[in-house]
Amino acid sequence: MKDVLGTALLDYYHGNYSEDIITETNISEEDVLPLPYLFRSFSEMPLIEQTALKAAKGRVLDIGCGSGSHSLYLQQQNHKVTAIDVSEGAVTVSRLRGVHHVVHTSLLQFEGPTFDTLLLLMNGSGIFGTLFHVSQYLQHLKSLLAPGGQILIDSSDLQYMYDAGEDGGIWVPGTHYYGELEFTMRYKGETSEWFDWLYLDEELFEEACISNGLHFEIVARGEHYDYLARLTTVEHSRP
Repeated sequence: MKDVLGTALLDYYHGNYSEDIITETNISEEDVLPLPYLFRSFSEMPLIEQTALKAAKGRVLDIGCGSGSHSLYLQQQNHKVTAIDVSEGAVTVSRLRGVHHVVHTSLLQFEGPTFDTLLLLMNGSGIFGTLFHVSQYLQHLKSLLAPGGQILIDSSDLQYMYDAGEDGGIWVPGTHYYGELEFTMRYKGETSEWFDWLYLDEELFEEACISNGLHFEIVARGEHYDYLARLTTVEHSRP
């Protein structure tokens, strides 16, 4: 699989910034993902990300670390951080920027020690791919949680991207859940393969958590149908 994201991150890190990443989904037009945004400081991050980073505790696993911006902030706050990403270029850039422990792996292939905080940001639910795989991912995340640990993950309700009917309802695909998207990225003439990317509305996400023995709690809401959730095992959930 082409490492389009990793190539772009390496270019930016080494001062070869001449264009941004172009993203596209099966339900939207092309959009621009500015490379400087992927290297943002804490003060430049959206409120949901700042809230998640402030809520982190203990040993942290940064899942889908990208350029390492979240991990670097957490290290500055004296957290012990392990960062993982499927992009080899992202892993390299994270190391070059100073993230101490970075692993080139997918989430499902990662088997490490347990952590007090699992962090999945920038639409963390996207990694699930489709509804069919949600339980598999939630069970694996549970296996990585230390007693009393937490999963901090953000997502969005994509209803706003679909046309509303006269009765106030929305026109959505009849063949699959409306938050199941196909996604691709393009950079300097290279285009990634299409991959599945999942956005979950709050109600459906909570139902999935309950089915997998997890407590679901909204921690913060953003300005564009996005939200940050805290997932904990039922036996360690707050009363």
